[in-house]
Amino acid sequence: MRESTPFRWVRPCCLWLALSLLLLVRPAIADIYMYVDRNGVMHFTNAPTSSDYKVYIRERPKRKGTGMDSNRFDRFIDEAATLHGLDFPLLKAVIRAESAFDPKAVSKKGAMGLMQIMPENLDAFRVYDPFDPWQNIMGGARYLKSLLQRFDGQVPLALAAYNAGPQRVDAYQGIPPIRETEEYVKKVMKFFQLYKNG
Repeated sequence: MRESTPFRWVRPCCLWLALSLLLLVRPAIADIYMYVDRNGVMHFTNAPTSSDYKVYIRERPKRKGTGMDSNRFDRFIDEAATLHGLDFPLLKAVIRAESAFDPKAVSKKGAMGLMQIMPENLDAFRVYDPFDPWQNIMGGARYLKSLLQRFDGQVPLALAAYNAGPQRVDAYQGIPPIRETEEYVKKVMKFFQLYKNG
């Protein structure tokens, strides 16, 4: 004869609770919020800190298995590369490393769009809508060209500066010993060779 326990219902209840919680879990969705301050400056974030922010882009969850079309922005990349005297494969490689061709990408630090431009740099790069692919690519290309000029055409140094800031590259007189930056330079150079040979 089996001994009955007063807590036989606990196991089924725990199972039911676990299944219920799994059904409530949804993929993470990052909406982008924006507000315009008194001076007309646009502020963007994916984590609003006040009620002044309004939804600018409502992000939909991506379906599993769908990726961004890597040729979708080639016309804009070609135009920016020609205008700023850049190698098309290099510019495309930076975009792939920065955003994987997602024009709505927002980093944890707040960098936005295809070339991951920081909010404080929007005016300097003449980008008024960081989620507009053409504006973002033009602004990012303008910045990349200035870095290549600053570092005498040395692509790895310009890429390190794009990732970590030119002051850090100046301070170390080379690629800063920051793991993220070192990996970034390797990744972009790999994509650069891929597009150059492809």
